[in-house]
Amino acid sequence: MYVKKDREPQKQIKFVSIEDLVPQEHILRDIDKAIDFSFIYDEVRGLYSEIEWGKPGIDPVSLFKIVFIQSLFGIRSMRQTIKEIEVNMAYRWFIGYDIGEPIPHFSTFGKNYSRRFKDTDVFQRIFEQILQEAVNCGFIDASAVFIDGTHIKASANKRKATEAVIEKQAKNYQKQLEEEIAKDRAEHGKKPLKSKDHDDDEPTPPAPEMKTIKQSKTDPESGVFHKGEHEKCFAYVANTACDRHNFVLDFELGAGNIHDSVMFDGLYKKVLSKFSEVNVVALDSGYKTPWIMKQIIDTQRIPAVPYKRPMTKDGFFKKYEYVYDEYHDCILCPNNQVLTYSTTNRDGYREYKSDPKLCKTCSMRSQCTESKSCQKVVLRHVWEPYMELAEDYRHTPEYRDIYKLRSETIERVFADAKEKHAMRYTQLRGLQKLKMQVTLTFACMNLKKLATWKRRKGMLRSFFSHLIQNIALSDSQFIIKRQKGAMQFA
Repeated sequence: MYVKKDREPQKQIKFVSIEDLVPQEHILRDIDKAIDFSFIYDEVRGLYSEIEWGKPGIDPVSLFKIVFIQSLFGIRSMRQTIKEIEVNMAYRWFIGYDIGEPIPHFSTFGKNYSRRFKDTDVFQRIFEQILQEAVNCGFIDASAVFIDGTHIKASANKRKATEAVIEKQAKNYQKQLEEEIAKDRAEHGKKPLKSKDHDDDEPTPPAPEMKTIKQSKTDPESGVFHKGEHEKCFAYVANTACDRHNFVLDFELGAGNIHDSVMFDGLYKKVLSKFSEVNVVALDSGYKTPWIMKQIIDTQRIPAVPYKRPMTKDGFFKKYEYVYDEYHDCILCPNNQVLTYSTTNRDGYREYKSDPKLCKTCSMRSQCTESKSCQKVVLRHVWEPYMELAEDYRHTPEYRDIYKLRSETIERVFADAKEKHAMRYTQLRGLQKLKMQVTLTFACMNLKKLATWKRRKGMLRSFFSHLIQNIALSDSQFIIKRQKGAMQFA
């Protein structure tokens, strides 16, 4: 037999505090104890006026905690976040607001961003402060770093686009590659390469290369992203590095049409500047390029990369079937014929060519080349030894096992960011605004893990120890100051 619920008690007035309405095991309690948010006051110093004008501003800690709530719980917009805070006692408690206290308008953060926080590194400093707390607690294990990229759908209609001609960005390593090419050509008795646009020997700066791209009318800073089974769309790409314990160490953000390997340099330098103990760098096949392998090995680190399938037509010999003879500097084809060195091209590849007379009568020519001149050309990069060394590391059990951890580390970070923290798409437009969103998202993910680990290890500050630190005595009253208000005893 059921009992009809009496709703009259809902109209009764009770004396309760907001402290009693928040469950003791709530994640926000752990987060509030895990880190002292007063560091935010130092980070925003100088961004607020020292003179009081009109209505007092909102406490910066409360303002940022509102944004933390949005990122922590994956709420889709600031408008919806304010609605949730109005009815959620745990959210109110976390930002320091009482039961009946009015919550700031949803446009407050947007106005503060455009007036105070825009063009500042305050979000990055908050991210680094949380990460440093994890380092101080010994939670970071950066002996192996996992790097990968993920796309974030832009707030832009893919049908509203136009073609734009832009300057092609030069490779970060272009100067170093040109020096290597000149050195290699000199060793083979070849003349230096001339400028692309000039036939004379006078050193003149080359004209910048141009390319045509599809540019969004809504968000011009985004780029067209199309990879595998993903739908073609305007997006941004976040190249991210994490440690063995899934703490996000840093990231680089760019347009969706920028390849992951292009963004690797900046991210790798930032990670090494913070964590010199990095020993192994685990990467996906998209990063397996001669320059990236050279960069990692030259910095005394070890790349953990997968097997990369040769991009060869079906029915033809694979590239690894053409053996390089280092002593004689030549290539041996599957039919044991010699391909001799011809030249080193502008892209840094040595060209080894066969004898057309021998290829013309070769029984394996249909599996080797379709060239009308009956000549096979095999390319070998000047930095190919780094690729071969990376391939040797791939067969080492220790580094092979580290690479397998990608599914439990960086891929898990992206899955959580998109499914639990609303990073699958963005409602913001422009690279700078999106960088603010991604920075806060990764900061909150680190903060959540930091609080969880501190609870497991018994490192959270207890409520009473926190009270003792804030006791103040006066002649007429004994006041115990609490973080949220004060309890007074006459």
